[in-house]
Amino acid sequence: VVPERKARPGSEPAASGLLRVVADLADPTGVARAVEAAVGEPAAPLRAVVNLVGGYASGGLVHETPVEEFERMLTVNLRPTYLVTQAALPHLVAAGGGAVVCVSARAAVAPFRGAAGYSTAKAAVLAFANAVAVEYRSHNVRCNTVLPSVIDTPANRAAQPDADHSRWVTPDEIAPVIRFLASAESAPTSGATVPVYGRA
Repeated sequence: VVPERKARPGSEPAASGLLRVVADLADPTGVARAVEAAVGEPAAPLRAVVNLVGGYASGGLVHETPVEEFERMLTVNLRPTYLVTQAALPHLVAAGGGAVVCVSARAAVAPFRGAAGYSTAKAAVLAFANAVAVEYRSHNVRCNTVLPSVIDTPANRAAQPDADHSRWVTPDEIAPVIRFLASAESAPTSGATVPVYGRA
């Protein structure tokens, strides 16, 4: 199930078996819609959840940053992860276990200037994931976190045109790590923090 905030004509994925659902994952109603779609096939119980929603905005130093901008980073990065995981957990438990994968960032453990809100939000995602790992261990639900450095995307290239993009990590490099953590191949692993920095 692939949630998207708006329906985009012609955006259907090429791979078969993927279902797009229009849902704002910062809204509990949208989250419920996405999770309902994911558990809609009794023969295929929900076994994995990947929390990909997030965003970055640079700012000034802490004393220069309005609290609204600080809180926006929490809303963008932590709220969807919390809501989706909260809604999915009862279904993972009912299925006999499964995996939750969260996306934090290297900034959670190595903050940089002008990003206190972002660093705090990503650190909160990491702490939340570790709490889920502890709380649901007895239910065979695992929760792990990946920490990318700068991801090589068009938006990041546009924002940093003079950077050495070859050192950044690509989505294609991150995806197999997430897939492993979401799969039964990583069954013994929970509460892990996995750096995916590329050469950055």
